[in-house]
Amino acid sequence: MQVAAGVWISLAIYFLLMIAIGFYAYFKQQNNVEGYMLGGRDLGPAVTALSAGASDMSGWLLLGLPGYMYASGVVSIWIALGLTIGAFANYLLVAPRLRVYTEVADNAITLPDYFANRFHDKSHLLRIMSAVVVIVFFTVYTAASLVAGGKLFESSLGLSYSLGLWVTAGVVVTYTLFGGFLAVSLTDFVQGVIMLIAMLLVPIVAFGEIGSISEGMAIAQQANPEVFNLKNGVTTMGIISLMAWGFGYFGQPHIIVRFMAIRSVKDVPVATAIGMGWMILSLIGALMVGLAGIAYIAKTGQSLSDPETIFLFFSQVLFHPLIAGFLLAAILAAIMSTISSQLLVVSSSLTRDVYKLFLDREASESRQVLVGRISVIAVALVAIVLAGDSNSSVLKLVSHAWAGFGAAFGPLVILSLTWKRMNRNGALAGMIVGALTVIVWVYGGFEIGGQPANDAIYSILPGFALSFITTIVVSLLTAPPPAYIVEKFNEMERGLK
Repeated sequence: MQVAAGVWISLAIYFLLMIAIGFYAYFKQQNNVEGYMLGGRDLGPAVTALSAGASDMSGWLLLGLPGYMYASGVVSIWIALGLTIGAFANYLLVAPRLRVYTEVADNAITLPDYFANRFHDKSHLLRIMSAVVVIVFFTVYTAASLVAGGKLFESSLGLSYSLGLWVTAGVVVTYTLFGGFLAVSLTDFVQGVIMLIAMLLVPIVAFGEIGSISEGMAIAQQANPEVFNLKNGVTTMGIISLMAWGFGYFGQPHIIVRFMAIRSVKDVPVATAIGMGWMILSLIGALMVGLAGIAYIAKTGQSLSDPETIFLFFSQVLFHPLIAGFLLAAILAAIMSTISSQLLVVSSSLTRDVYKLFLDREASESRQVLVGRISVIAVALVAIVLAGDSNSSVLKLVSHAWAGFGAAFGPLVILSLTWKRMNRNGALAGMIVGALTVIVWVYGGFEIGGQPANDAIYSILPGFALSFITTIVVSLLTAPPPAYIVEKFNEMERGLK
């Protein structure tokens, strides 16, 4: 496959820019744990918002969601709607409270840190179990993002899938390794801008080639009479399952860690406006790419073997090589922003919740930063191995990890920030029940109405519900939290005023 020089030039500029930001952050950040893992809690609202959005969306925004629209039609809107509602609720409910409470709770750096400090868990069970959830599900999540990178290199650049994995991981590891959280957040900001431009540019040009949006919609309906059917073979429970993706936001460590790092709780409203505006425009763009793809393929008589490559297809056939390289960089931006955030969260957990807890409780700040950097490399290598199957579906892999975090951590985060009667036992029970429910629901071999349980009802629904109920019931059946924990909760509420 011959790739124009302009594509390579654009990609080379993008790679160099990301690495340069990483080294800039290396010299700018504080050389301590809070600096490396949380950027010194000094992110502005714009960087916070676009960093949260870019790390959230990943390759599925440019590959998975357009592919779903291309294959199934507007039924895919239910995912976008659920995500939008969930993200907005996350900004309103979780962001301000978590920003205040993580400082009140002995300056917690990681989510397991927060859980352990919030409930004064001297047994370390909460920290250990939450660290296990982070490490297991995020390794799968990182692998899903690397699959998207491998597909990009294979289908658009004519390189091998495995080389794509190594190049994608190599660039991300480089800037994450040196620049830590600040590098991840700054690169996310740049990547978020690139992603938004790409998601608006591609459908505009594609519909222009077709003739107009109305003409494209007419052609799409001729090609697929069910394209505008909001149900299109999906049951009411199926629609609820698609919208249930929104529940996942409350438990995603790589997203809510941005709320812990924002400069001030007073910056949250501005971050909310920027973040939600970016998200809504990006989701609309992704859906329109899939819709334009149906019409363009039908009108030109071409074929597309993998629906998840429709964005890649457009970048190759509609644009000058320099612009095509920019669009490919947008996909890499989506992929890399998520990988870097995931690597940093897992490495932080391995450092704070495994190494420091079990191997070196007196570890210095500099030693913890070193262990964090080593962990970034180790996790990346494991994820590369897990991403070895090029036939893996990006959306499916992401959906499993998203459900796992949403069910295990979502109810725990919400209740810990809003209900002072919650105790350690309830938190631990809810977390375990949520995580196990998702695992059993996906891999237990159960069927509902003749189809796999996870196809009939998305695993986050039973996982989130059972975790929420379990947390409340166990908390009420066991002793209330001691007065000093309740006072910390009251201090958090005062900090919001």
